Amino acid sequence: MDKSTQYKIFNDPIHGFITVPKGIILDLIDHPYVQRLRRIKQMGLGYLVFPAAEHSRFSHALGAMELAQRTLNNLREKDTTISPAEYEATLIAVLLHDVGHGPLSHTLEFNLITDFHHEKMTLAVMKYLNKEMNGALDLTIKIFTDQYAKKPFLNQLISSQLDIDRLDYLKRDSAFTSVYEGSVGIERILKTMRVHKGNIVIEKKGIYAIENYILARRLMYMQVYLHKTVLSADILIRNIFRRVRELIAEGEKLYHASPALQFFLENQPSAKKGVSTKVLEQYLQLDDNDVFQSIKYWQHSDDLILANLCKRFQARSLFRTTFLNKKPTKKLVKQVKAKTQKTLKEKGLPYDDESSSYYFCFDESYSEAYRYENEGIWILEEKDKAVEFSKAADTQNIIALTQPVVKPYVVHLKSIDVEG
Repeated sequence: MDKSTQYKIFNDPIHGFITVPKGIILDLIDHPYVQRLRRIKQMGLGYLVFPAAEHSRFSHALGAMELAQRTLNNLREKDTTISPAEYEATLIAVLLHDVGHGPLSHTLEFNLITDFHHEKMTLAVMKYLNKEMNGALDLTIKIFTDQYAKKPFLNQLISSQLDIDRLDYLKRDSAFTSVYEGSVGIERILKTMRVHKGNIVIEKKGIYAIENYILARRLMYMQVYLHKTVLSADILIRNIFRRVRELIAEGEKLYHASPALQFFLENQPSAKKGVSTKVLEQYLQLDDNDVFQSIKYWQHSDDLILANLCKRFQARSLFRTTFLNKKPTKKLVKQVKAKTQKTLKEKGLPYDDESSSYYFCFDESYSEAYRYENEGIWILEEKDKAVEFSKAADTQNIIALTQPVVKPYVVHLKSIDVEG
């Protein structure tokens, strides 16, 4: 047999050539549920601010799997026993870790299904695939759900304060946004990882790479993920869907939504008691195209508010985000509402309380670069002793990075002045 037919090579702009041997992993990559990730943007609406940030969840999944492969190989070189079955199951878990994402990644995460997190859907998809593959993913699911007590470090590679997911998306998102403050020294981190008493630790010589990683994470949240224009675009999209649901509730028949999207707009199912097969099957039909296609048609709606919101999105005529120095007062909310209604009236748009609520929103952004309580990063010091990172670091700046950053803001019409 020609050796070239025994594996497939993907050329990744971040990690180079990714070689995948033929077998269950390649079968999963070719599965429609994983291929669907090609049609979901990794950074949601981030491309409206960073034009090159059009990369997909699929490329991130492949990149993360490649990093997992390098990590497992490094751990084996340091005499950590990882069986072929554990090796393969971990790679599959990393490959599938984002398969539960919906359209525009996090933007609509709570709008399509209530009591929902994409991790719930990911697990539901894994179980669905496992049934389809006659139990081939049993070990993968145990590792993914942290039920593989024999080797907890395998789950830590998938979900922790220093997991493969974060290492890839920081490097990838930094590259495609050209925000180089977010670049991470991945190879240094991977090379200094080892297993100590069943858990992932970092050798002391890798401590500065970890400092850089945590700082990069903070900067990426401040400059990219929580960029004021991204926040504005997210609010606009959510308000479009809120308006659509209100019209449907009033008996309006909205056309030009795909059957799958129509299902969620009309029903808004809950994931509180799990994900039903019906919901799962409809959800896996959705991608970014469903959202963009509907908005393209809805801009011609007879409903003035829906049409206006959709035209704004199509033309990137977004709202303005103003960060506030403190939580909004009742007086400020009243002022913004009054100014919004005055502007809408002048433009010939509905301006009652309900209608005006689509044109401003008070909220707050939240970011946490590093959480050390219960799930911190551990540094292996001399005499075989592991110390939590914030205690091992030789700079007080790290302590500041452990504090959550909460910033109240208001999204509003650009013609309105709001004092922060």
